[in-house]
Amino acid sequence: MTQGTLFSDFIEALAVPHTSGYSNRQYETMPFHTLFGLTKLLGKYGVDSCGYKLNDPTEILKISPPFLARTNGGFVIITDITDNKASYITEGENETMAIPEFYDAWDGVVLLAYPNASSCEPGYHSHARTLLLEKMKKWVLAACCIALFAYLFISNGIYSRISLVLLTIIDLCGLYLTYMLVQKSLKISNRHADKVCGVLQAGGCDSILETKASKFFGLFGWSEVGFAYYSVSLLTLLIFPQWTCYLALCNACCLPFTVWSIWYQKFKAKTWCTLCVCVQCTLWLLFFCYLFGGWFKGIFPLKIEFFVLGTTYITALLALNRFTPLFDKSNPTDDNEA
Repeated sequence: MTQGTLFSDFIEALAVPHTSGYSNRQYETMPFHTLFGLTKLLGKYGVDSCGYKLNDPTEILKISPPFLARTNGGFVIITDITDNKASYITEGENETMAIPEFYDAWDGVVLLAYPNASSCEPGYHSHARTLLLEKMKKWVLAACCIALFAYLFISNGIYSRISLVLLTIIDLCGLYLTYMLVQKSLKISNRHADKVCGVLQAGGCDSILETKASKFFGLFGWSEVGFAYYSVSLLTLLIFPQWTCYLALCNACCLPFTVWSIWYQKFKAKTWCTLCVCVQCTLWLLFFCYLFGGWFKGIFPLKIEFFVLGTTYITALLALNRFTPLFDKSNPTDDNEA
């Protein structure tokens, strides 16, 4: 979801047809975010506006929201105001303030806007159509992924064995957990990840991901290793279910890491990463599914397929490690970097 600006939030409150992306760009490219600049920008949307300086603060109670009020912290969007409190939007958040406090913060300047039936974003229909197509691309991609998943799940007979069904479900869970961990490591906001991370210890995931131990050989984040592992395991299970015994062997090789991770969090870092613990649990759940499903039989002697699988894991990890820095919010890439 696109983060709103003062301008896009204001015209949203005014019920003026617009697209957030275009409106945000218009506001961000304004030379000066002043009362005059906002008035000119509203004019492009067919919205008449006028600024006033009120000498008597109680006069603001006679104005019908929404409107802009200038405070010592900048403009806020007043959405409701009474004798007791003022409700407003600032930086996209809905907040309230007692009237005496609001009077202290407000400098008496307001901007009133008067939209009409023809008020609209310039080129709105074209922008809205493009936005709809962008959303459709995501839905089509999701539909295609679900269709391919269903085809492979049925055509390869995965549904016919309970152990394979459980392995598929656990791999999907592990993939989503490690996806959230990758987002966390890249400083990408995810409210679901934040909720999960707060279960065992608030801020624990962020603390663990900042440690040197969060990287494998100091090069690869464990979140990247986990995401590569679950993605390759899931695809292998769906496409080559006959390789499940080799997936079981790879899973068994991962188990010592789970013991070290829990030890490190408890005794070394003294901080719990809920997402990390959940990932360790999924690895053990996979192990028991492989064990009771009889998938550890017939592993030896090792065949070329096992080494192909290992190479695929490494390839996925290297590719992920190569491209994730492009999305890192904490380290902007240098445009001149090769």
